[in-house]
Amino acid sequence: MTTLLSFRGKIRSGYVLSFLLLLLSYGLIFYVQQRLVTEAGLAFHSYKIVDKAQSLKAELTAAEAGVRGYVITRDERFLKPYREAVRKIPVLHSELKKLMTDSSAQSTRLDTLHQLIDIRLNILSEGLANFLDNGFEITDEMKKRRETSLNTMDSIRLYISKITDSEQVLLQNREQQLSGLFKRARMMSIISLTIVIFALLYSLITFNWETKAREIADKRANTYREELERNQDELKQKNSELKELKDVEKFTSTGRIARTIAHEVRNPLTNILLATDQLKEIESKGEESTVLLELINRNATRINQLVSDLLDATRFTHLDFTRANINELLEEALEMAKDRIELSQISVEKNYTGQGCEVFVDREKIKVALLNIIVNAIEAMEKEKGVLQLKTRREGNRCIIEISDNGKGIDEEALQKLFEPYFTSKLKGNGLGLTNTQNIILNHKGKITAYSKPGKGAIFFIMLDLAEIAIMRERSGE
Repeated sequence: MTTLLSFRGKIRSGYVLSFLLLLLSYGLIFYVQQRLVTEAGLAFHSYKIVDKAQSLKAELTAAEAGVRGYVITRDERFLKPYREAVRKIPVLHSELKKLMTDSSAQSTRLDTLHQLIDIRLNILSEGLANFLDNGFEITDEMKKRRETSLNTMDSIRLYISKITDSEQVLLQNREQQLSGLFKRARMMSIISLTIVIFALLYSLITFNWETKAREIADKRANTYREELERNQDELKQKNSELKELKDVEKFTSTGRIARTIAHEVRNPLTNILLATDQLKEIESKGEESTVLLELINRNATRINQLVSDLLDATRFTHLDFTRANINELLEEALEMAKDRIELSQISVEKNYTGQGCEVFVDREKIKVALLNIIVNAIEAMEKEKGVLQLKTRREGNRCIIEISDNGKGIDEEALQKLFEPYFTSKLKGNGLGLTNTQNIILNHKGKITAYSKPGKGAIFFIMLDLAEIAIMRERSGE
C-alpha cells in the first residue's frame, strides 16, 4: 500500500512539474507573440510613412510635369495631373501629419516640407496664370522664377529623402528586433514541444498498468451491460407478446360472454315480442293497454338490436379477401368522413409511404375499422382547431397505419378499457365502435394499439401483414 501511494505521489508530482513547465513556456510564447504583434505594427507604420512620402513626391512631380506639358503643347489634358495633385497633396500631408505625431523630429521636417511644397505650388500656379494672361507666351518673369523653382524642388526632394531615410533606419532596427523575436519564438516552440513529448511519454509509462486495469473493468462492464440490455429487450418482447395474448383472450372471452348473453336474452325477448303481438290482436283493448304494449314492443326491439350489435362487434365474421393498397384504403375511409371533416373544419395532414404497401384484406371491413377511428378523432378535437394526421409506412413484412389527432386525449384508466364493449365517453355513443374495429383487425391477423395522454391527443397504430405474407398464412391455414 505504501509503495502504491508513493508511486501515485511521484506521478502526481511529475504531472504538476510538467504542467508548470508548460505554463511557463506558454507564457513566454504569449509574451513573444505580443512583442511580434507590436513590432510588426511599428514596421507597418514606418512602411506607411515611406509610402505616403513617396506618394507626395510623385504627386508634386506629376503637377510640375503637367504644367510644363501644357506650356509646351497648350493642350488642356496636361493640366489634369496638375489639378489632381493640387487636390491630393493636402490630403497626403494630413495623413503624414497623423502618422508622425510620435516623432517630433519627423514632424519638424514635415512642417518644413509643407512650406516648401506650398511655395512650389504657388510658383506653378502664378506661372500658369502669367502664361495665360500673356497669350500663351513665356514671359521674362517666368524665366526669372525658374531658378527659384529648381532650388525649391531640390529642397523638397532633400526633405522627403530625410523623412524616408529616417524611417528606413527605424525599419532596419525593427526588422532586426523581429528577427530576434522570431528566433526566440522558435526556441520557445521547440522547448514546449519537448515538454509535451516528455509529458506524453511519462504519462504512457506511468499509467500503462492502470489503463490495462481499466480496459479489463470496462470490458466486464460492457459485457454485463450488453447482457442486461438483451434481457431487457427479451423482457419487453415477452411483455408485448403477453399483452397481445391477453388482448386476444380478453376479446375471445368478451365474445363468448356476448354470445351467452345473446342466447339467454333473445329467447325471453322473442317470447315477449310474440306475446305483445298476440295481445295487439285481441279486439277488446283500451287506449292505455295499447300504449303499454307499444312501449314493451319498442324497448324489447331496442334490446334485441343492442344484442345484435354486440354480437356483430365480437364474433368472427366472413371476410372477402382481396389485394388492396393501404394508401387507397385510407383515402376511401377519409372520403366517407368528408362531411364530418368539413362540418368541424378539421385540417388533414397526410404522409403516405412511397414504397409498395399492399395488404390482403376485406376492403369494406377495413374501411369500417379505419372510419371508426377517424370519426372518434374528429369528435375528440375542437372545431376549427383540429389537425388530423394520417401516416403510412412499411416496416419489414408489415404495413403500419398511424392515425393521430390533437384532441383532448385519453387518461390511463380509459385507455385500458378503450376496446371493451359499451365503454364510451360520448353522450350518444353505444361503446361498440372501437370494439368492432378491434374485432375486424384481429380477424385480419393484425394488431391495433393506442397511445394517449390527457391534453396531448391520441395516436392509433394499425399493423397489417403485407399481401404476400397474408396469402402464405391463409394457404398454410395459420
